[in-house]
Amino acid sequence: MKLDVLLGLQWGDEGKGKIVDVLTPKYDVIARFQGGPNAGHSLEFNEIKHVLHTIPSGIFHPKKINIIGNGVVIDPVVFKKEIEELKALKVDFSNLFISKKAHLILPSHRLLDAASEASKGVSKIGSTLRGIGPTYMDKTGRNGIRVGDIFSPDFKEKYSFLTNKHIDILKQYNFDYELTSKEAEWFEGIEVIRSFQVVDSEYLMNKYIQEGKTTLAEGAQGTMLDIDFGSYPFVTSSNTICAGACTGLGVAPNRIGEVMGIVKAYCTRVGSGPFPTELNDATGENLRKIGHEFGATTGRPRRCGWLDIPALRYSVIINGVSQIILTKSDILSEFDTIKVCTHYKIDGKITDQLPFDVNVEIEPVYREFKGWKKDITEVTRLEELPVELMEYIRFIEEEVKVPVTIISVGPNRKQTIFKK
Repeated sequence: MKLDVLLGLQWGDEGKGKIVDVLTPKYDVIARFQGGPNAGHSLEFNEIKHVLHTIPSGIFHPKKINIIGNGVVIDPVVFKKEIEELKALKVDFSNLFISKKAHLILPSHRLLDAASEASKGVSKIGSTLRGIGPTYMDKTGRNGIRVGDIFSPDFKEKYSFLTNKHIDILKQYNFDYELTSKEAEWFEGIEVIRSFQVVDSEYLMNKYIQEGKTTLAEGAQGTMLDIDFGSYPFVTSSNTICAGACTGLGVAPNRIGEVMGIVKAYCTRVGSGPFPTELNDATGENLRKIGHEFGATTGRPRRCGWLDIPALRYSVIINGVSQIILTKSDILSEFDTIKVCTHYKIDGKITDQLPFDVNVEIEPVYREFKGWKKDITEVTRLEELPVELMEYIRFIEEEVKVPVTIISVGPNRKQTIFKK
């Protein structure tokens, strides 16, 4: 069997949580491979909205195996809260596994994040201040603390050593901090993690694949926030692309099967950084209002704009996408005219390639489409979708040379149409 990968092709918030939840019945194993609690995966069923931050989105399906991979960074405080909320829903955790090699977010990591962001002034990157960046910095700097370390006799010594190092850095920032109350809650979270099955997840993943179990890797954030290929430096601190599933789970590239890319019918972005199709007008505000575009983790209003084909085509190439899942198409139902950016105009020249310099002035070149002006949230069959929407979908397919296989027409599990 192969490992299928599901990831976002834009700047995150494409609706990965819902789609993983919808697809989980056909998989035995759901594994999260990167990111931390800065990602919020929203799922809605039984008229209730659920937001997951660390735990894979397959957790609501009994008997499914859920794995938090080595590429993930875990905040014990957030994890404990998430577990408590899920326990109230009587979720079964017997098949939830945590990688020994996943790194831990310390309270001082969050302080470092805040201090670093504050020092940048107008150059802020828009960090969620969850300590993600400093944790990955310690990981690559070979100073980090991993989940497996919590079972070591010298765990508290390791914690103290790294925390003291962070305190020295905070003094250089001249940043006020208070750790004592935060530490007590953090160690409570550590005890919760101890109660779970902490494993060598790379062995477990490969065992399941070899046994013929169907496996799905769940990404966080989006391709345009990848540390290497995103709009650097306005990116996250991990590899959000398909290759990240290999390093974040310990699975070889030749084990990758389908690569499913999730795309919003328009674009959104949270935080700073380039956004060529951003709409700073009434249309953008309408997109935000109709689409309820506020961060699932932070509550921050998302920047909104039209679909960006050059960025999408780039994401398809980088990830080797084999099929596209289109979400939030219902949000565009109220617009008379819908625009799609087909090219960029940079220094008077037309191009379809993303520029290296994130500060370069980009003028989007648009193609207009007639809106469908019809509520599609109750549509359950492909043939019932408006002709105008199907033309919009065909255009996307032709431009990126990848088929759209699933169309989401609302946040609920049931509001999903399979095209193939």
